[in-house]
Amino acid sequence: MEQQADHGHQLGLPVLYTFRRCPYAMRARLAIVAAGLKVEVRELVLRAKPAHMLEISPKGTVPVLWLQDGTVIDESLDVMRWAVGQNFPADWLVLSAEQQQKCDEWIALLDGEFKRNLDRYKYPHRYHVKTATDTYTCDPLEHRIACEKILTLWNEVLSQQGPWLFGAKPSFADFAILPFVRQFRIADEAWFDAVTGYEELKLWLNSFLTSPLLEKAMVKYTPWQPGDTPLTFPG
Repeated sequence: MEQQADHGHQLGLPVLYTFRRCPYAMRARLAIVAAGLKVEVRELVLRAKPAHMLEISPKGTVPVLWLQDGTVIDESLDVMRWAVGQNFPADWLVLSAEQQQKCDEWIALLDGEFKRNLDRYKYPHRYHVKTATDTYTCDPLEHRIACEKILTLWNEVLSQQGPWLFGAKPSFADFAILPFVRQFRIADEAWFDAVTGYEELKLWLNSFLTSPLLEKAMVKYTPWQPGDTPLTFPG
């Protein structure tokens, strides 16, 4: 049975279920790499999620981190907190109480309003509604404008104290947010690269896109199957 094949931690490491392109899983992997940790990695095909992952985390979303003591961490920010709690990255800024409050506000804005509008900008067809009594066609440009209001906020912050959100050093906030700014750009790269008014934000994003940290976090793995030879992340 698959459950038996999944039993235990074959490498003596935490097991991470992940999907390479998911920004939530990406932020978790970024923190693991930055903290200098290793995990046993299981790359998923989202349409065929492993039974064991669904058993330990019925909500069925990535990332899922399964610790050696049986603890399951299945929220991306909590995986990030676990990683930096194990070994805080030497080049990350330690936030003051005031900075931490601002970090929490920005991440709540990102995971709430920004992500809601980003989904409708990138995948408007998923939100069209047609019933016997109602027809609604999702307008991607409306939702792009909503995202832009939030990007303008971060662009202003970066223009005042960049190159990172809190100044000279990156922080938890930067790497929790940047995977989603990357996804916003991917929705229409030609438009994003040509649009004006986001110069500091583009520099911030580009430094992330060209960073060794992202390169290590985005290494490709063959989708995992029960019985496969276990693999480590980073490799």
